[in-house]
Amino acid sequence: MTRSLMCVVLLLTLSRPGFAQMDRTNPAFYVVLNALTRNCTVVDKLPHTDTLNITVASDAVYKTRTEAEAAAKTPAPCKQ
Repeated sequence: MTRSLMCVVLLLTLSRPGFAQMDRTNPAFYVVLNALTRNCTVVDKLPHTDTLNITVASDAVYKTRTEAEAAAKTPAPCKQ
């Protein structure tokens, strides 16, 4: 009995990260800052963290491109 219970707990523990996956059916837009040119752009994929000059300008995830473009004008590093 205890062996069965331990197996169930182990399986539930290992399957837990699969439930935490982001829902990819909804579109997501991000505001990205190019540190060299100080320009912000809107992208539909999250940039890799190993890119040197590209960073995410804000932590927000936008559902429409128009919301993201409006937000790209508000962060201080994006203003010119």
